[in-house]
Amino acid sequence: MSSGPHHLELLSPARDADIGIEAVNHGADAIYIGGPGFGARASAGNSIADIARLAAHAHRFNARVFVTLNTILRDDELEPARRLVHQLYDAGADALIIQDMGLLEIDLPPIQLHASTQTDIRTPEKARFLQDAGLSQIVLARELDLDQIAAVRDALDPSRCSIEFFIHGALCVAYSGQCYISHAHTGRSANRGDCSQACRLPYQVVDAQGRFVAHNAHVLSMKDNNQSLNLGPLIDAGVRSFKIEGRYKDMGYVKNITAHYRRLIDQLLEQRPELARASSGSTRFTFTPDPDQNFNREFTDYFVNGRQTDIGAFDTPKNPGQPIGFVTRVAADHFDLMADSADLQLANGDGLCYWDAQKELVGAQANRIDALGDGAWRVFPKDAMASLHDLRRGTVINRNRSMDWVRTLEKKSADRRIGVWLKLAESPAGGLQLTATDEEGNSATARAELAQQAPKDAAQAEQKLREALAKLGETLYQPIDIAIDLSAPWFVPASVANALRRDAMQALDAARAAAWQRLPRANPVQPPAPYPEDSLTYLANVFNHKARDFYAKHGVKVIDAAYESQQEEGEVSLMITKHCVRFSLSLCPKQAKGVIGVKGTVKAEPLQLINGKEKLTLRFDCKPCEMHVVGKIKRGVLAQGEREAAEHALTFYRAQPVPAQFHE
Repeated sequence: MSSGPHHLELLSPARDADIGIEAVNHGADAIYIGGPGFGARASAGNSIADIARLAAHAHRFNARVFVTLNTILRDDELEPARRLVHQLYDAGADALIIQDMGLLEIDLPPIQLHASTQTDIRTPEKARFLQDAGLSQIVLARELDLDQIAAVRDALDPSRCSIEFFIHGALCVAYSGQCYISHAHTGRSANRGDCSQACRLPYQVVDAQGRFVAHNAHVLSMKDNNQSLNLGPLIDAGVRSFKIEGRYKDMGYVKNITAHYRRLIDQLLEQRPELARASSGSTRFTFTPDPDQNFNREFTDYFVNGRQTDIGAFDTPKNPGQPIGFVTRVAADHFDLMADSADLQLANGDGLCYWDAQKELVGAQANRIDALGDGAWRVFPKDAMASLHDLRRGTVINRNRSMDWVRTLEKKSADRRIGVWLKLAESPAGGLQLTATDEEGNSATARAELAQQAPKDAAQAEQKLREALAKLGETLYQPIDIAIDLSAPWFVPASVANALRRDAMQALDAARAAAWQRLPRANPVQPPAPYPEDSLTYLANVFNHKARDFYAKHGVKVIDAAYESQQEEGEVSLMITKHCVRFSLSLCPKQAKGVIGVKGTVKAEPLQLINGKEKLTLRFDCKPCEMHVVGKIKRGVLAQGEREAAEHALTFYRAQPVPAQFHE
């Protein structure tokens, strides 16, 4: 099975191969996972052997494995990256997710290439260019709305390039690939897989006159993405790959969220017969998927339906959980609570929390919980009661971790099977033959020598024969129908029926493996398509000569080096984001227009963010409705960069590209 314009792909993350295997079992059509290096999650790498193990399991269901190689590379890293890609290809990886265009200029195997979210695809022109450059799938910026996604769809050839879009998980506040705060402050580059997550810190927000606009607020911290209600409109807008964020997430998260979207997509597929899933089989779950059960900062659908006022998780970057009841009594070593629902079940180890008077989230993990009856519970917290400040009668208690839920997902929680039609008939050569045909049309036949013998009870014999053939529990398969096409009733011993069934399933496994095909590598158009712009700033993340060669070949005249080359020593935009602090704090001039007594008095003047000694300036570009977080690189980071440049013999050029032959 190869994916096409009518296939919908559920794309799940995997921190490791075991999580990836469970994602496949829970209904993923494709998995994305980090290899041994050069992935944009520095501590989520996996060995070649583990990639091969995951690919072998995924391919049995015609599911795919995409490996992230989406950091920007130094010149001295291009050759190790090239060798790694050949190893990944040999291990069975189906595609590479890349950011660095230098990879298109080196000798790679014919592996399919996908454009990472780090390539910052916001316009139809850039999307079309990447398609024409040979990328087969592109991850659009999370900030696009449905009309903008549809405009990209209209610019692409769906037989050559498909649209991938994040539907769930943590949100980077910046346009992906357009955040340099981590590098400027710590030397750890987000574009090289080592983000320090400055966006999750609390900040003082100060206006141009030095007045406090917000105090200790996480104003760059977004709620978590959840597009559960938008899948139909996203399909209509052209999305074909639905991506779950989370290569740092645990097994329980991946199982639950994969199962949640598998159910939603399957419901849509039932309503839309012109569409199909991108891999084989169907999945049954032992639990009811529920996104609220996993760590989340509450949910938003971000910009898909236009700018919203409530996209930020300004109060806390932690998981506030769901309200379950309220405190009725506080004692020296415990507190009592009354549940909102009589059906609520609590367990030792449950994660409880509440908001204190300063609107800070306070954790109150339960060491022991006793049921008092009639919806009342007694909680003995892990920490001393004295540390639970502002906990008093009437305090609303949330639960952000259910041990019963955790234990459910620690067990086997899904069963994925491929439907087969079985037909038992007389073999032309004598004896019996069992033919198995799977839901994709692959077929295999097993034969057994058996003398014809009439059974004592024909009806009972046929029933037992059907039962024996239907026992596919140890295989990937489940019977859709069993046809017995014999000229007369035969007595078929259970041992013969079982052997026929086993041999047929093994032969079908082999037929499916033989039919499996690699995804094709797209050929770039010739002559090379012109890049939509003729000059590139540090925002293009060009960090090696091969990437420079790529853009020069595509008509770019001026190419600045990536921010990580440390040639931008003054104040520059360290983050570009669609999120606007002014809008979120109701200080947007566009919001104020038409308000009596306010019109004309609110201007998009800069604001300042302060966290300890760190100061950043917010500048507002109102025409495209974007915010720039402005700052400069630290002296210590500059010195560290100079040492690394000397160690790796790095050289960066400005302005006119140097012809390729001068630096090969």
